[in-house]
Amino acid sequence: MKRISDQPKRNRNRNAEPLSPERRTFVKGIAAMGAGVAAFPLLTNTAEAQVPAAPDSGIPSGSSRTAFRVPLTFQGDKIDWHGFDRYDFVMDKQTLAITPFKAPAGEESGELGNSDQGQLRCVVVVPKRAAPANPWSWRGVYWNHQPQAEVELLKRGFHIAYISVDSKPGSLTNLTMDELMDQLGMSRTALTEWDAWYAYLTGRYGLSKKPAFIGMSRGGIFEYSWGTANPDKVSCIYADNPGMERPAFQMLGDLARADVPILQVCGTIDPMLGRYTSAIEAIYQQFGGRISMMIKEGCAHHPHSLRNPKPIADFIEQSVQAVRGSTPAFAGDKSTRTSYYSSENFYRDYPDEDTYITCRGPLFSPCYDRYEFSVQGTPMTTMVIAPGTAATGMPWVYRAGFVFRDAKVDQELLAKGFHIVNGPVGVSFVLKDWDTAYEYLTAYGFSKKPAMEGAGGSAGEVYAWAIENPDKVSCVYTENPRMHSALGKTQPLDNLAPLAKANVPLLHVCGSLDPWFKDNTLEVEKRYKRLGGKIHVIVKQGKGHYPLAPEDPAPVVDFITRAAM
Repeated sequence: MKRISDQPKRNRNRNAEPLSPERRTFVKGIAAMGAGVAAFPLLTNTAEAQVPAAPDSGIPSGSSRTAFRVPLTFQGDKIDWHGFDRYDFVMDKQTLAITPFKAPAGEESGELGNSDQGQLRCVVVVPKRAAPANPWSWRGVYWNHQPQAEVELLKRGFHIAYISVDSKPGSLTNLTMDELMDQLGMSRTALTEWDAWYAYLTGRYGLSKKPAFIGMSRGGIFEYSWGTANPDKVSCIYADNPGMERPAFQMLGDLARADVPILQVCGTIDPMLGRYTSAIEAIYQQFGGRISMMIKEGCAHHPHSLRNPKPIADFIEQSVQAVRGSTPAFAGDKSTRTSYYSSENFYRDYPDEDTYITCRGPLFSPCYDRYEFSVQGTPMTTMVIAPGTAATGMPWVYRAGFVFRDAKVDQELLAKGFHIVNGPVGVSFVLKDWDTAYEYLTAYGFSKKPAMEGAGGSAGEVYAWAIENPDKVSCVYTENPRMHSALGKTQPLDNLAPLAKANVPLLHVCGSLDPWFKDNTLEVEKRYKRLGGKIHVIVKQGKGHYPLAPEDPAPVVDFITRAAM
């Protein structure tokens, strides 16, 4: 396994971000810094009552960015930081006591010197006027490095906070990348120190109980470590070419369950993209968390951030301000809520960055709430993805099989106001469980005639329920179906008459090379027409079983909409 050697002591500043790639290689930069890493829709987030703000200045309060309050009163000397007042503090590492500190004259350029033995340096920068609820962003590591997003947040009424890093003891020599991340990560002592700084700012000065985090490179280790340890105390995370230590990977589920939105910015040729940034994205998505990506074409580990910080500042501001709606009645008070959104990539020109950026996630695609709950009388849970606004009559899709992020048909139907329902399936498909879930949902106003949907092997089970309940079905849509049901009284292929008699229209989308095409889709077409039923088949020439969905979902969406609404 490749190992990274430590650099000479004169270069081993654990708190210094490396210079540009032109001056040193990425691997040398990693060792030198000791870091191990060398306009979109409004987000939603769980609301939390905030501590009282500073006394009213006569400026109207509210959720608008233009409604500000007077800045909080901080003690001690102040210096200028990008046109705003900066206050310095020191924390005693033994007692965790925090006291005002006079910054040395040499720091008036905005930089921050090293901590004295036994102390940690802490900084707060104050906006001209504080926004409602006193929001703030928190950075650990690399103070004043690419600060444009923080300067923009100050203009919007955010406070900016920083605490220096208390590194783990130990050598950095001959460590693998993962070992280096863990060695440079957050120790239990450092976690306690960050807790003390959080308590000081929220308790003494009334800053918001849910700060936003900004972490670049090694800073990602600290924001993810403290965030996963305190998921209920985080409004959002912006991670830029981040690293992460292994324990935090295992705790990402806690952060997702707390519905903390994440924005990751990374370069396409940064080695951290595949090893950490993309891994974080994949895990967070699977846990149902909201994570968006901006991947800068042709960029390496540097430069961090964006030249125009508006997308970053917008993400943070919207995450802090947003309030998530109440749980719908059908989901009950014991449901689990996660997020559903497309994973489609958008390749967009960002002239200010002099490059294109690949964008994906809920900042760039519609995002919907997915509820998982138990219906009494069924052994497994039912899942419902709710549209932003339900269409008249509460149309819905009743389907078998998990809804993945490439389900274009379901995404288009959600945009039209359909609910997407995964019926309960335990160790096997049971018709009576689907009957129970159907009765439960229709009692809450869902349409009496859902559209049925299934792909591959799940299509046969969807057909089985539809055949048993033809008067409760508006249409049946399947993708590359295998017409086999494990528990159907009669195999669907041999029992299509009830659907034809009820005038239920069918639509199959199937690849011409799919192994089930001839003996299933074409056979259904032949038999259903013979019974006088209406069926349409869309053939994907030259395609096999995958991809399941059609390239153009419009004909399918139109078919389902006409039948179900």
